[in-house]
Amino acid sequence: MPTNFTVVPVEDADGGNKSAAAAGDSKPVSLGKLFDNEGVENNVEVDDSPGESSPFINSDNDREHYRYYEGKNMALFEEEMDSTPMVSSLLNKLATYTNLPQGVREHEEAEDGVRRVAVMVPQMGTFIGVYLPCMQNILGVILFLRLTWIVGTAGILGSFAIVSMCCICTLLTAISMSAIATNGVVPAGGSYYMISRSLGPEFGGAVGLCFYLGTTFAGSMYILGIIEILLTYIVPTAILFGGQEATPNDMRVYGTCCLVLMALVVFVGVKYVNKLALVFLAWVILSILATYAGVVKTMIEPPEFNVCLLGNRSLKNEKFETCAKTEFVKNHTVNTELWSIFCDSTYPNATCDDYFILNNLTEMKAIPGLLSGVIKDNLWGDYGPVGTFIEKKSQPSVQVQETPTTTNTNEHYVINDITTYFTLLVGIYFPSVTGIMAGSNRSGDLRDAQRSIPIGTIMAILTTSFIYISCVVMFGACIEGVVLRDKLGYSVKKNPVIGILAWPSPWVIVIGSFFSCCGAGLQSLTGAPRLLQAIARDGIVPFLQVFGHGKANGEPTWALLLTVGICEIGILIGSLDAVAPILSLFFLMCYLFVNLACAVQTLLRTPNWRPRFKFYHWTLSFLGMSLCLSLMFVCSWYYALVAMVIAGCIYKYIEYRGAVKEWGDGIRGLSLNAARYALIRLEEAPLHTKNWRPQLLVMCKLNSDLAVKHPRLMSFTTQLKAGKGLTIVCSVLEGTYMTRRNDAKTAEQNLKAAMAAERMKGFSHVVVSSNLRDGFSLLIQSAGLGGMKHNAVLMAWPTRWEQARDTSARRNFIETVRETTAAHQALLVAKNIDHFPENHERLKEGSIDVWWIVHDGGLLMLLPFLLSQHKVWKKCKMRIFTVAQMDDNSIQMKKDLQMFLYHLRLDAEVEVVEMHDSDISAFTYEKTLVMEQRSQMLKQMQLSRTEREREIQSITDVSRGSIKRKKTLDDAPSFNAFCIPEEEVAVATKQLVAQLIHDRNTASHSAMNDKAAGGAPDRVHMTWTKDKLIQERNRHREGMGVKDMFNMKPEWENLNQSNVRRMHTAVKLNEVVVKKSKHSQLVLLNMPGPPKNKKGDENYMEFLEVLMEGLDRVLLVRGGGREVITIYS
Repeated sequence: MPTNFTVVPVEDADGGNKSAAAAGDSKPVSLGKLFDNEGVENNVEVDDSPGESSPFINSDNDREHYRYYEGKNMALFEEEMDSTPMVSSLLNKLATYTNLPQGVREHEEAEDGVRRVAVMVPQMGTFIGVYLPCMQNILGVILFLRLTWIVGTAGILGSFAIVSMCCICTLLTAISMSAIATNGVVPAGGSYYMISRSLGPEFGGAVGLCFYLGTTFAGSMYILGIIEILLTYIVPTAILFGGQEATPNDMRVYGTCCLVLMALVVFVGVKYVNKLALVFLAWVILSILATYAGVVKTMIEPPEFNVCLLGNRSLKNEKFETCAKTEFVKNHTVNTELWSIFCDSTYPNATCDDYFILNNLTEMKAIPGLLSGVIKDNLWGDYGPVGTFIEKKSQPSVQVQETPTTTNTNEHYVINDITTYFTLLVGIYFPSVTGIMAGSNRSGDLRDAQRSIPIGTIMAILTTSFIYISCVVMFGACIEGVVLRDKLGYSVKKNPVIGILAWPSPWVIVIGSFFSCCGAGLQSLTGAPRLLQAIARDGIVPFLQVFGHGKANGEPTWALLLTVGICEIGILIGSLDAVAPILSLFFLMCYLFVNLACAVQTLLRTPNWRPRFKFYHWTLSFLGMSLCLSLMFVCSWYYALVAMVIAGCIYKYIEYRGAVKEWGDGIRGLSLNAARYALIRLEEAPLHTKNWRPQLLVMCKLNSDLAVKHPRLMSFTTQLKAGKGLTIVCSVLEGTYMTRRNDAKTAEQNLKAAMAAERMKGFSHVVVSSNLRDGFSLLIQSAGLGGMKHNAVLMAWPTRWEQARDTSARRNFIETVRETTAAHQALLVAKNIDHFPENHERLKEGSIDVWWIVHDGGLLMLLPFLLSQHKVWKKCKMRIFTVAQMDDNSIQMKKDLQMFLYHLRLDAEVEVVEMHDSDISAFTYEKTLVMEQRSQMLKQMQLSRTEREREIQSITDVSRGSIKRKKTLDDAPSFNAFCIPEEEVAVATKQLVAQLIHDRNTASHSAMNDKAAGGAPDRVHMTWTKDKLIQERNRHREGMGVKDMFNMKPEWENLNQSNVRRMHTAVKLNEVVVKKSKHSQLVLLNMPGPPKNKKGDENYMEFLEVLMEGLDRVLLVRGGGREVITIYS
C-alpha cells in the first residue's frame, strides 16, 4: 500500500530566500554565514582551505533550522539531524556556495583602513579570468628578445623542434591540470592547492616551493629583460661601466634599483598593478599584430634595413652609414667611416687591418621578404663557441692569421657572446611557455572554475603555440640568417631584430616588450609572496611559518621581503641567458609532479578520482611526465640534479619535521597499494632464517591517568630495533568498548605520544576487553596483518606480584608465557625495566652477559648483537656463559662454542661455568617450605574470616619457628646471606592473605587452558649432547638419592620433591650468575617454561624470582621454537 509524504519547504527562521537573493543579486555574502562552525559539531579539525575537512562543502548545523522538523514527517531521522543534514538543506548550500577570493582583492578592500568581512560572489568568466591572464604570462620577454636569435642559431627545423617539445609539454600538463580542476570543487588558492591536495603534504610542499622559486626567478628574468631593453634600445647613454654595450655590472646595478621600485609598488599599490595589467596585455597583442603586419608588408615592400658584411662577417653598423671603403663625393674619392675604424688614419697610405684590406664589403637586405627564398638558407642551425664571428657561409671570404691589429678590431664585428648548442636553447626558450597556471591561480575569482580552467588554459596554450610556431616560420622565411643570429640587433642600427620586421615602426616592439616585461615582473612579485604565504599557512614546512604572517589586511609582507631577496640573487647573476635555465628547471619539476599526480590517481583507481574532463587519459599524463623529465636533463643536467636534490631535501624535511596533514593525496594511495602488494608477497613463502628479525609486540601497562607506566620499555624497544622490523605497542583496558571507547582513544594517543618521544617507528593499538587476560590473548593471536605479524612479545616483569591482593597479575603473566609458547612466538621479559638506560644515555663501559643454558633457536645470541648496534650499548662488550656438568669436557666445549660464534660472525668472550653436583642445601629446603606455605595460605582463602585469621597465625608461627631452627642447623654459608627476616615474613603473610576476587571469565579462560594443556611436553635442546641429556633425565628420575631423602628434617618431610629440585637449580644457578655478572650492564637468561600441571603455577613465579635475585637489569628470553640465526651467508 503506498504511503503519502508531504514535502516540507526548507526555510530559515529569518527568511528562506536571503541566500538565494544574495546569489542572484551579487550582494556581499558573510563568510561567517557560509562557513558557520564547520567541523565544530563533528569534532573535525578545520583547515584554512574550505571543503577539505568535510565531505560536504559547508556543513552548517543550524539548530533552529532543524527544530522546524520536530513533530513533522521526518521525525524518523530527527536523532541524526545534528550530524547529517537533510538533502534539501545540502542542495541549498551547494547552490549558494562561493570560494574565498584571492589576497589581492582582500588587500584592495582593506586599503581604506576598514576590514571588510563580506566578499563579493565571483563573476569572472573564461575569457577574462583564464584566457587573457594565461596569454599575458605566456607571451613575454623571450618572444621579443630571444626567439629570432634561437631561430637563427638552431635553424627553422631545430627551432620548430624546440617550440614543439615545449608546447606539447605544457599542453599535456594543462590536460592533467584540467583533470585535477574538474575532479571536485577547485579550492581558492590556485595551482598550489590543487597540486598539494593531490600529491600530499610532502610532495605538495616540495613542489610548491619549487613553483615558488621558479616564479621568483621568473621575476629576476623579467627585470633583467627590462634593463636589457632599457640600456640597449631606449637609453643606451645610461651605461655606467663604459663601452657601447651593457655589461653584467650595469645589469646588476639597474636591476637592483628596478627590483626595489617594483617591490615598493607591490607593497603599496597592488590594485594599480591589476589595473595596468590590461594595458600591458594590450601592448603585447599590438606588438604581435604589428609583427604579422610587417610580414605581410615584406611581400609588397621589404623594409629599408640593410646589413653590411666585410667578407662574410657581419659588422656593427651603428657608427657608419655607408657600407664601402671609399665613396665618390664631388668628383673626389674619399675614405668612409669604415676606413677610420679599421685603419690607423684616414689617409690612403694608412696601415689597415689585413682582413679589411683583403676582403670586400657587401651590403644586403636585412629582411629580403617572405617570397625571397631565404628560408632555404635558414633551415639548418649554425652553432658556435663564444667569441666566434657571425658569418654568412655562402659569402666569399679571405681568411687571415690573427694579429694584435686584427684583435683590436674584433669589437666592430658581431660575435657570439655565449657558446651556443641545442640544449642551451631549450633551457632559454622554455620560460616563454611557463604561464599556463595563471588562470588556475585565479580559481577563487571564477564563476565556474571547473569549466573555465580547462577551456581557458588549453585555448591559451593552443593560441600561443600557433603564435610561436608561426613566428619561427615567418622569421626564418623573411629575415637574413646573419641578422637572425645577431642577438641584440647591432647589425641593424641597434634595433631589435623583430622590431625591424614589425610595421609601422620598431618602437612598437620596443615599447611592447618593455611593457610586457614590466607587467610580468610585477605579476611575479605579486604572486610569489602569496604562494609562499599559502605554503607557510599550511604549516607543512615549520621554518617557513613566520612568512605566513603579514599586515592586518593579510598582505604577505615577510614573504615579499624573502621574495625580493631571492630575486636579487637572480639579478646578481647579471645575464638573462643564465637565469632562464634555472627557472626552467623549477617549472619543469612542478609540471612533472602535476602529471605524476594524475597518472598515479588513475593507475591506482582511486574511488574519489572522477574527473569530468573528457579528453584526459593516464597515458597523456605519463607522456607529459616523461617529457618534463627529459627536458630537465636536456636543458641542464647539473641544474636538473640540483633541483631534484633541493626537492628531495624539502621532501625529507617535511616528512621528518613537518606538521601532520591528511589531504587524501594520491601518494598515500600509492603507499597503500604498495603495502598491499608487499603483504601479499610476504605470505607467499615462509620466512627464511636469514631474513628473521624481531617483530615486536610490546605489552604496555597504563596507569590510572591512561599514561604509559614504564616509558623505559619504549626506550628499550627502540634500542632493539637496530634490526628494523615491525613494532606494535599495545595495551588492554578492562570493561566494554561502548563505555570506554573514549578512554581507548585517549590511551592510544598517549601511546603514540610516548612512541614519538622515543622516536619509535611503529603502530599503537589499544583494545577494550571484559578482562585483561582475554585482551592480552586476543592481541597475541590477532595483532599484525598478513605476513607482517609479530614473532616476539616484549613485556615488563610484574613487580610486587607477591604482595598483590589478588593473583590476577601472576595468572596473566603465566598464561601469557603459555600462549606465546603455543603460538611459537618468542617472549622477552625485562626485570627492573625502570633501571634500563634511556636513549640519550651512553654506557661508557661494561658488558652484556648471555647465560646460554638451553638452545632456543639462537635468539640469545642475536639480541645482544642488535643492542650493540645502538649508540646506548655500542661500547658494551658481549660475554657468553654456558654451563657444564662434571662429566663434560669444559675445554672442548669452550673451543666448540668459540668456533660456533666465529661462524656466526659474532665477537664475544666465551666462558664455560662448571656446576658441581652438591647436596641440596638447607636454604633450598627453607625457600621451598616458605613457597609451599604461601601456596597453602592462598588455597585457604575460602575459609571464614575467623578461621582464616587463626590459620594465618598458625602458619606464621610455624614459619618463624622453622627459620629459627634452621639458623642453628644450617652450616651452608649461602643461607646466611639469603635468610628472610621475621618482619618481611609478617608483612608478606598479611599481604598474601588478602581477599582474592577473580573474574568469572578469567576462571573459565583458565579452565579451558587446563583442558588444552594435555599436549606433548616441550622438547628442550641443551647446549650439551643428546646422550648427556638422556643421562641427566634418568639420573633425576631414579631419585634424588637415598641419602638426601633420609637426611631431611622432620618439617621438610612433606615437601614436594619436584619443587625442591627446581628450587635447588634456581638457587645454585643464581649463585653462579650473581658471582659472574653482578656488575654487568645487562644479563640475558634462558626463561624456563611454566609447569605442564597448573597446580604448580603458584611456585613458578618463585622459581623465577630466585633465579634473578641480586641482579639489576635482567632480560628473560624464551625462544619461539625456530632457528633465528644461521652460520650461512
